[in-house]
Amino acid sequence: MSRPLLCLGVESTAHTFSCAVLEGPGRGGRIRVLSDVRRAYRPPDGAGIHPREAARHHAARSGEVLSECLSAAGVPAPGLDAVAYSAGPGLGPCLRVGAVVARAVSSMHSVPVYPVNHAVGHIDLGMALTGARDPLVLLVSGGHTMLLALVGGRWRVFGETLDITLGQLLDQFGRSLGFASPCGGRIEEMASRSSRCIPLPYSVRGNDVSFSGLLSAAKAAAAAPGAADDACRSLQETAFAMVAEASERALSFTGRGELLVAGGVAANARLSGMLRSACRRHRRAFLAVPPEYSGDCGSQIACTGILEASAGKAGAEVRDAFVRQSWRLDGVDVGYRG
Repeated sequence: MSRPLLCLGVESTAHTFSCAVLEGPGRGGRIRVLSDVRRAYRPPDGAGIHPREAARHHAARSGEVLSECLSAAGVPAPGLDAVAYSAGPGLGPCLRVGAVVARAVSSMHSVPVYPVNHAVGHIDLGMALTGARDPLVLLVSGGHTMLLALVGGRWRVFGETLDITLGQLLDQFGRSLGFASPCGGRIEEMASRSSRCIPLPYSVRGNDVSFSGLLSAAKAAAAAPGAADDACRSLQETAFAMVAEASERALSFTGRGELLVAGGVAANARLSGMLRSACRRHRRAFLAVPPEYSGDCGSQIACTGILEASAGKAGAEVRDAFVRQSWRLDGVDVGYRG
């Protein structure tokens, strides 16, 4: 058996600049995280991510993050077998910073470079960390709300949001309360203090969901004096119930024996509780990405890079290392999964 590969992953899709070094696949196909270093851009309270300012943050921190990552992993740059970077989807100015870092490492040390779809990275890391084999995937983040299953070497969509994503719902609602993005943690904390649920719009259409009406109603509910905690709880309960209903229907339709939840919103304990109950009713296994790896990180990018390299896929030429702001994951070939 050949030795495991060492891959540097560079993530710069939105608010986080991260570098990670992963080793694998080892015995039993195991992939190990050797280091994962992150720096996050924080917008002013009540504001969203400003792409240009976030890109400036990433450019200013990229050198220290890369150096710290390689040092923590105990791997010098010439010892790398591959470098992968988030090529999209995401914010253009931010994506370009990560691409420049990856191209520089590739050129300087003659290491093959792999452009990675950010969403596919979330799924690959989730499967590697949980041991999922052939799951229905619920991908919930600031950029995605999708139900996916692997068919014919691609992730096929069995349900998705018709407007804003679950992460955008939480962030836009949180910003209306004066929080800085990302807002999911603050909303979860406030929701835990409430025992009252305000009726809010519930919109599920087959396996698809719609959150825009829920957002408007939740903002109106939160405007009442002393109602912020109740509005947070009501928003969570309604949105998560919608997602759980669509997941149950997709589990039955696809016949998959596992449900894997991945993406930044996977860190929410209440969402995991609802989905776990749904899986119990359907006698399916429930798997969730560990909270420390649910958000954007270099590990997800390095994981896909390792899988592609170990399957014999050639890296891109440095001059062809592209950035694509809009890049749906159902158009990506994942032949390494068979």
